[in-house]
Amino acid sequence: MRTTGFDLGIFEQAVRSYASGHLPVSELKGPGFALLGDHFSPVLATLAPFYRLWPSPLVLLLAQAALFAVAVVPLASWAQRTAGRATALTVAFGYGVSWGIAQAVGFDFHEICFAVPLLAFSLTALGDGRLRAAVLWALPLLLVKEDLGLTLAVIGALVARRGRVRLGLAAAVAGVVGTLLEMLVIIPAFSPGGQYPYWNNLDSGGAAGTGFTGLPHLGACAATVVMLLAPTAFLAARSPLLWAALPTLGWRFLSHNPAYWGTNYHYSAVLMPIVFAAFVDAVTARPGGERTARVHLAVSAAISALLLSLFPLARLVQAATWTSDPGIATAHRVLDRIPDGATVAASNHLVPQLTSRASVSEFGLPESRPDPEWIIADTATPQSWPTSNAQQARDIDAAKARGYRTAVQQDGYILLRRP
Repeated sequence: MRTTGFDLGIFEQAVRSYASGHLPVSELKGPGFALLGDHFSPVLATLAPFYRLWPSPLVLLLAQAALFAVAVVPLASWAQRTAGRATALTVAFGYGVSWGIAQAVGFDFHEICFAVPLLAFSLTALGDGRLRAAVLWALPLLLVKEDLGLTLAVIGALVARRGRVRLGLAAAVAGVVGTLLEMLVIIPAFSPGGQYPYWNNLDSGGAAGTGFTGLPHLGACAATVVMLLAPTAFLAARSPLLWAALPTLGWRFLSHNPAYWGTNYHYSAVLMPIVFAAFVDAVTARPGGERTARVHLAVSAAISALLLSLFPLARLVQAATWTSDPGIATAHRVLDRIPDGATVAASNHLVPQLTSRASVSEFGLPESRPDPEWIIADTATPQSWPTSNAQQARDIDAAKARGYRTAVQQDGYILLRRP
């Protein structure tokens, strides 16, 4: 009950569509909304066979955890080969508890989980001098999300810089052209508005003090850069591999959306393998000698341990994580009253409990399906998105005025049925 419709529900609806042999559609974004008109992430289709065997949002969450976890293998193995066991353990620990990964795991599922191991394998190969392998591991980034073609382009530039000029330039061109095709042709072809829907994020307007030069903007961006480099004792800044982080940081910091500037949500997950690959590359060079390298490793491990308490992995030692609210059993009893295949409008954190077996939209969003067969709302838990408790109460009253009848009302959960 800690997951939400935005975004776990959306991605489950996408994978469920692929598992049914259709292009991805998400009712949560609007009736019949084609997700290829939002982001270009056909890599999600690889989860469809697993979802057919086990139609559950847990498939997505377990796949994400596995993809994040496997990225530690190339990073630690490379560190072991080139810099020894102490470096390997420091890198494995630092990446494994890194705040960018923890934040992503702590907030639902996102397609970028596929990019994390691809980047880890690609940059490890690049650091090892296996330049063709570096490009081959990076090419699938084009299928993960439209902006990652620019990351492929930077990896191509790094390959060219290391001597394989033709190969590197070909990868760079593929990355830039791929991103342009996805943003200017493919996504607009599926988008209801006929254009890439996120161009307005680059509008420098917005509230006072939050534009490109506003202090809140600059302060948040600077803090994010410090947080990225701190777990490597700032040694990652010495490696050119860190250039691969520039496209992601660029679009985030150029946006006027404050959610992109800081350390929240999943936006920094793709940066973690880049930062730790740069760390291995820098440590291998032994700047300042063996003794200085040992100091860097100790500082890195200490900072990683200190940051643990600030991010979601700290929940593992909290008693509340391991106890179930009695209201959850009530919620499931109420949810069980909704038949499979029904159309439902649900409170945000109830959505993933239904997306595997019903057609679900967000209760309170104007683009949700009008007059679904069922409405289920949590009136006891404080609501912050997409609506407030007060507005939700008004929406419930409005539904009753339209003829919806109360099927169940218990412990803060209310289930309404269309007549």
